[in-house]
Amino acid sequence: MIKIPGMLMVGARCKADGKTTFTCALIERFCSQVDVVGVKISTIDSVNESHHPDITGTGKNRSAACPYCITDERECSGYTDTARMLRAGAKKVLWLQAMNTHLEEGIHQLAVRLGKNTVSVCESNRARREIQPGVFVMIRSSQEATWKPSAREVAEYVDRIVVSQGNEFDIDLIDIQLVSGRWTIKTPATAIILAGGNSTRMGRDKAMLPIYRRPMIEHICRQLSPWFSQMIISANDKNRYSFLDVPVIQDRIRGRGPLMGIASALKASTSKVNFVTASDIPEIDTDLVRAMLWQADGYDAVVPRVGTGRYEPVFAVYKKSALEAMEQALELGVRRIADALSRCRVKYIELSSRQFKNINTMGEYQEFLEENVDVDT
Repeated sequence: MIKIPGMLMVGARCKADGKTTFTCALIERFCSQVDVVGVKISTIDSVNESHHPDITGTGKNRSAACPYCITDERECSGYTDTARMLRAGAKKVLWLQAMNTHLEEGIHQLAVRLGKNTVSVCESNRARREIQPGVFVMIRSSQEATWKPSAREVAEYVDRIVVSQGNEFDIDLIDIQLVSGRWTIKTPATAIILAGGNSTRMGRDKAMLPIYRRPMIEHICRQLSPWFSQMIISANDKNRYSFLDVPVIQDRIRGRGPLMGIASALKASTSKVNFVTASDIPEIDTDLVRAMLWQADGYDAVVPRVGTGRYEPVFAVYKKSALEAMEQALELGVRRIADALSRCRVKYIELSSRQFKNINTMGEYQEFLEENVDVDT
């Protein structure tokens, strides 16, 4: 799969859901800030082959048939999707037409045409099988309709479903941002940062160690806030973290460890889905976080695992549905998160290696600073 963080991909549940209207709204919003390239990807199969005769060889010029073709669209009049993108302010529009059997090849060539640092807005469903964009949005009409097969194929990768009603959408475009050339979107989920530990091995509050001239916890907040509709700090000292302008939730009963912190924050959360992280992980792999959010459907928790028995319960996704099991465990005097999870439906994500690093000692902190030489403390 090709990673293209500068691409925001827009899919649709069915044909008339308002995909191009939303795409054009995005282009109009961002084209004054940065050059935006519009992209349309048409995947051709037996259902729509008659609409692409030069690709399938079904037209008059059969000798022109090829498995895929990329055109630089220049016609801005009319009501085609590509013309609407140009009128919306796209610097240019590329149209990839590809046989379903040759989609991967076509996308590789499209990535070459786009280049490394291009900001783009792309219309496609099936291309999500081959591309990991910065953000993938699925447009769904407010009217009842059946999902088309190409939308169902990629539904598990959707960062946010946007409901359309004519030219109106149930999202504020402020929730979509470009951060250093990468797209982000606030999802209807809450990020919970656990900052209630004693930091006994460090000898000082790890969350306040300086990273990029900011406390580590602020650096973590800045990485997560573009992706979540709500942020929560789990800590017992509200005044210490008041500078973050983020709600601080205290433990219902102190001295019960991180399980109590998670349970107290889940109870305060307004979201069904929540991502929990410790405050001593300075660099957040947001692609991993998104992957866990995608896989939360049907489970109470999604927890990374490296090897046999090496779980990461303080870098995990928890649903509100896990709260009852946690509270029952706490009432029984249980403090281990793993014991509470044994009462839940848990999806474990197998990692080939540890994709994040905790800082527990001053030596590890100094090592982190040396490995990240651009970190200005």
